Amino acid sequence: MNIAQIIFFASLLLPLHASTLEHQNSNAGDGDTIIFTTLGRSRYEFDIFSLSTTHPPSDSNELRITDGESVNFNGYFPSPSPALISLLPDETLIQLEDSSPLHLIYVTERNGTSSIYYDLIYGGDSDSKMKRRSVLEAPSRVQVPLLSGFDHQSGMTVNSFKDKPSLSGEFLVYVSTHENSGEPRTSWTAVYSTELRTGLTRRLTPSGVADFSPAVSPSGNLTAVASYGERGWTGEVEELSTDIYVFSTRDGTHRVKVVEHGGWPCWVDESTLYFHRRSEEDGWISVYRAILPENGPLTTESVTIQRVTPPGVHAFTPATSPNNHEFIAVATRRPGSDYRHVELLDLQRNEFIELTRLVAPKSHHLNPFLSPDSSRVGYHSCRGEANGRRSPLLFLENIQTTTRDLSLFRIDGSFPSFSPGGDRIAYVKMPGVFVVKPDGSGQREVYNGMAFSTAWDPVRPGVVYSSSGPTFATERTEVDIISIEVDAADKSSSVRRLTTNGKNNAFPWPSPDGKRIVFRSGRTGHKNLYIMDAEKGERGGLWRLTEGAWTDTMCNWSPDGEWIAFASDRESPGSGSFELFLIHPNGTGFRKLIQSGTGGRTNHPIFSPDSKSLVFTSDYAGISAEPISNPHHYQPYGDIFTVKLDGSNLRRLTHNSYEDGTPAWAPRFIHPNNVVLQRRNDSRCSFEDCHWLNKYPTLKGRKISC
Repeated sequence: MNIAQIIFFASLLLPLHASTLEHQNSNAGDGDTIIFTTLGRSRYEFDIFSLSTTHPPSDSNELRITDGESVNFNGYFPSPSPALISLLPDETLIQLEDSSPLHLIYVTERNGTSSIYYDLIYGGDSDSKMKRRSVLEAPSRVQVPLLSGFDHQSGMTVNSFKDKPSLSGEFLVYVSTHENSGEPRTSWTAVYSTELRTGLTRRLTPSGVADFSPAVSPSGNLTAVASYGERGWTGEVEELSTDIYVFSTRDGTHRVKVVEHGGWPCWVDESTLYFHRRSEEDGWISVYRAILPENGPLTTESVTIQRVTPPGVHAFTPATSPNNHEFIAVATRRPGSDYRHVELLDLQRNEFIELTRLVAPKSHHLNPFLSPDSSRVGYHSCRGEANGRRSPLLFLENIQTTTRDLSLFRIDGSFPSFSPGGDRIAYVKMPGVFVVKPDGSGQREVYNGMAFSTAWDPVRPGVVYSSSGPTFATERTEVDIISIEVDAADKSSSVRRLTTNGKNNAFPWPSPDGKRIVFRSGRTGHKNLYIMDAEKGERGGLWRLTEGAWTDTMCNWSPDGEWIAFASDRESPGSGSFELFLIHPNGTGFRKLIQSGTGGRTNHPIFSPDSKSLVFTSDYAGISAEPISNPHHYQPYGDIFTVKLDGSNLRRLTHNSYEDGTPAWAPRFIHPNNVVLQRRNDSRCSFEDCHWLNKYPTLKGRKISC
């Protein structure tokens, strides 16, 4: 060790200047603010559309049912029950006898939370035009929220993911994540039944079990779900190895497994189910039929399984209508196409009938559902401006929280970080590093290369650190730490490279006095943590903080200077399982903070301004929906959590079926209002379908890929 390194190491033991601490710990405002990223979510703009099943599909006869507000998906055409009709305003009831309204129940993410809505749309039947007497007599749309985010028993706001609604007489059946499973890496997803008139809610899923994709039988007596049962989720991110269970809709009793390996069930009659799974014979995701015995014991051995869709096409998320044995609706991915489309399958002729490709060939169409009379097929799709949207694209989307002292936002960007005063945000778009004010104004690109992670210097105004190079790369990949002077007049000299060996140097974070930077590097063949001089880079002194044949990464320095938090797979190197650890900057005090169960992932820790808590992303709450029902997510299970440094008060902040990650904790409170960012040439609907659907099995001696 040379003299520069000795002096540099000794400086790690010195206390930080008091004025620096006071500045960092200031958190003006009414509480805390956390922002985070959701892969692709800002581009979804889903609305629910419908086509006739009896007329040739065309753009002119496609109906957009939902209103263009927020994101609307996973619809259901109910047969309106007296309880459902009772929720409508009195003046609407007068019109029901004189109209042919369309009834729709669906999931929406408006108002910053997941909700289930009921819409009554006049004139929704294209075969029977609007019959109301005049526009003044009734609105064209009546909208009723079916579930409130307020728990009357506890008197608190409840935030949860809700999904796959259906109606059973007086009861709404759906998925929710509002109850903590109590076990790390165990899904909170369960099926519930809520009486529409009273709001009385009953859990139908057994304790300790997670259920997905519920479907109610035509009589309403039975519910089928995809479930792992007691064995639980093991980290799958593609097609799940769930089984199909059936139980009583009334109270969840008489629960029986009827199909080994299956997902997304739907009923035709009380003894016939359709579902999807990957064929063990040829590898294509296909739709199958399960025929339950009318007499005798109900077991997996007594159920007859028949394959319905042929190899050569991925077919999934089937939809049926009561007692319709003529056709079903499915989503497909065909070789040669990058888009998911909805088709009908004629069960008598065993022929596909194309629908959405003939209407919008370059749009994804997801999760079809059929009307009770089989005359219409619904689905959700993103059309951008063609949706007739009223909502602008958001830079910061306010997400509902359960307390008033925390505001939570989804940012349209990745790896955000706040300037010391909280007056600017840096983030990456891959490629490009950008800065912008929290109100959405003043957006500028400050670096046009491929980069990930951002961190502001706490002392030198306008300096942002980032990692220049590709993400998810090997130890020997050329990635280096750079500093960017975001306010420099001459952009050609605004970027300095602080590491020089190009051996995957990434995730820089400065000490609160601005003298040092902690980062991860693969320079020895393994990714470990190092500390270097903030101005001179590694030439000014380099000290190795961690050492081992594993990966230590995603490091963050606490504002009080006491701790460095990081993610590591050291307990199972190379497995992809990461836990959170803490260590003092001088290498002492090493300890594990939190683990997301066996094989779990806990990443991207960021300290709170008072250094007492961390925000991070994790699969601690397991998976919330079948991944095939969503667009592409590399890891469709990440939610945002906070925890105190002693491991107490673990708190889940986000509830959805997406991939939430790269959080940042603001130094001051931002009021919970949406922020619009005016952008040019912004590409709406620019998300991708599940990447693993691009892989096609061998067919007739050749492997098909797209």
